[in-house]
Amino acid sequence: MHLTRPQADSLAREGMTALRNGNAAVAYEKLSLLRDGAPGMPAPWFLIAQAAQALGRDDEADDALVRFLATEPRHLGALLTMAALKRRRGDDRAAESFYRTALSVASQPGATIAPALVPLLRAGETFLTEVAGRFSAHLDAALKDMPHAAGPRIRHALDLLLGRSELYLQQPSMFYFPGLAQRAYFEREEFDWVAPIEAATGAIRDELDAVLAAGQGFAPYVQTMAGRPPPANPLLDDPGWGAFHLWRGGVPVEPNATMCPNTMAALSLAPIPVIPGRSPMAIFSRLTPGTYIRPHHGMLNTRLICHLPLIAPDGCALRVGAETRPWRDGRMLIFDDSFEHEAWNRGTQTRIVLLFEIWRPELTATERDALTDIFAAIDRYQGPVVDTG
Repeated sequence: MHLTRPQADSLAREGMTALRNGNAAVAYEKLSLLRDGAPGMPAPWFLIAQAAQALGRDDEADDALVRFLATEPRHLGALLTMAALKRRRGDDRAAESFYRTALSVASQPGATIAPALVPLLRAGETFLTEVAGRFSAHLDAALKDMPHAAGPRIRHALDLLLGRSELYLQQPSMFYFPGLAQRAYFEREEFDWVAPIEAATGAIRDELDAVLAAGQGFAPYVQTMAGRPPPANPLLDDPGWGAFHLWRGGVPVEPNATMCPNTMAALSLAPIPVIPGRSPMAIFSRLTPGTYIRPHHGMLNTRLICHLPLIAPDGCALRVGAETRPWRDGRMLIFDDSFEHEAWNRGTQTRIVLLFEIWRPELTATERDALTDIFAAIDRYQGPVVDTG
């Protein structure tokens, strides 16, 4: 049927009015006459799809939506309509795909969402949650009796796949060295120098007790710096996160170092970077009850941070990336602080660890020498870099 533009406009208006009034049969009758379009007016496939779907003519609705989305692939209403149609027809895989695309479109900056589409978006979110649950149950059942699926890296990969865990990567705030393993934690058993330092825990703890008995030497870890804007850290000048410096800026801190000879001797066993004005650095790090160190990233990914717990009460923990670990007296925690990390003391006693840094073990001697020169050159230009948490 050849239609003039005025005829097509009239049919379109009548069809849309019928749709708004809930009269799908009339809407379908009117809009179907526009399948071939009219001069200056393409076929209203989305409207045809809505009318056909309301009448249960799912094949026609599907075909009309395919035609419409071919020209407007990111039309939110059409995507949601197709998703609901696929779900009604039992094609959950297709429904999931259309819902994910619709939610992606809706989340784009500046996206305008008509109020009528909000319930459809919420239905999509609910459906995707249900699908994820079924998929998770399916994989858990399939892998239950597979002996090779029990390793921590396999479990982490599956948690990422299923959305149980967030992907965290190195994001140092100052300097990124490419090609290093994306590992949040390293294990004590990987380093032969750990056992001798752990064996000295008792002697180090005795020196810490003497420091605590003296009642001085600890200062806020994050401090206001003269001539610089204050860092935007809620623990600025807060003694709740305190530091007793043993090494700072590459030199021993006196009289602290002299007070702790066993601690200094233990530190000499670790592969601590030696960078003029920057490293070694080592502190007794204190976290008082109720203190929370917010999520942040360290400055470098060329180092690892080591914690030897000396006082590790219940209620204290460290999250690095997706994994949270508690401190345990005398058991070293080693982690890459260029991953997002946070720490807290939700207990009733103070937590104190011996904190120091070591080179990343993957770095060659040549790379360590080069990095030493690079960091020294950076500091000569801009002055020592201060970690502000």
